[in-house]
Amino acid sequence: MTDLARTPSFAPAPGASSRRRMLSAQTAMEFKLLLRNGEQVGLTLLIPLLLLFFFNLPLLYSLGTPRRIDFVVPSIIALAVMSAAFTGLAIGTGFERKYAVLKRLGATALPRSTLLLGKTLAVLLLEVVQVVLICVLGLVLAWHPHGNGVLAAVLVVLGTLAFGGLGLLVAGTLRAEVTLAAANLIWLILLFAGGIAIPLTKYGTAARDVLRYLPSAALSDGLHQVLQHGGGLPVRDTLTLLVWAALALPAAARWFRWE
Repeated sequence: MTDLARTPSFAPAPGASSRRRMLSAQTAMEFKLLLRNGEQVGLTLLIPLLLLFFFNLPLLYSLGTPRRIDFVVPSIIALAVMSAAFTGLAIGTGFERKYAVLKRLGATALPRSTLLLGKTLAVLLLEVVQVVLICVLGLVLAWHPHGNGVLAAVLVVLGTLAFGGLGLLVAGTLRAEVTLAAANLIWLILLFAGGIAIPLTKYGTAARDVLRYLPSAALSDGLHQVLQHGGGLPVRDTLTLLVWAALALPAAARWFRWE
């Protein structure tokens, strides 16, 4: 058989890449886009640092303890995770839908689940930068951390998955303008009712028994148990975050719309 009769070969070979390579490329691209967005950087990096400094001012001591910074740092870490994984991700993704960015991605071989997971992992990378900056500033302000940092990292990852799933669910089902309003409103509610700005002990027993199962309350309380009180991984808070993540992520993948 001559060379002309052989089946021609094409390089590169046509076809979709593996899920792992697509996820890696999508995560890297999403992380670069996050860093290029000035508003996003301000929301996720600068605001938590400013609040960390502001809430540690002596004029604001109202918790009955001279070690306010030990309460503030875990709260700010929880706030940073919520801001990046829920509010920032929801608003950014919502406007990507509006401007047909996701519609174009939907015409490629990129699966919907890989897109959503790539966005969530990119947020997790951004949170690594957040947590490092918050901890450094906290140490400068005389923060004395306790407990195991690995346990705190587990809570941060679970919180990211829970809030990321909720943010993508909102962004993938509502119009961009509605997403903008809803994400900010929910952020405020979780900030004040979820044990971040105000300890749950300030609420009545009946309200506290309900509010402790919010994802923000579970993340904040868990971080306080580990970093402030030196405890182990809190079972109830960990299970609460797992349940939120197990419900939100599949729901987002199921009902997320490209346009």
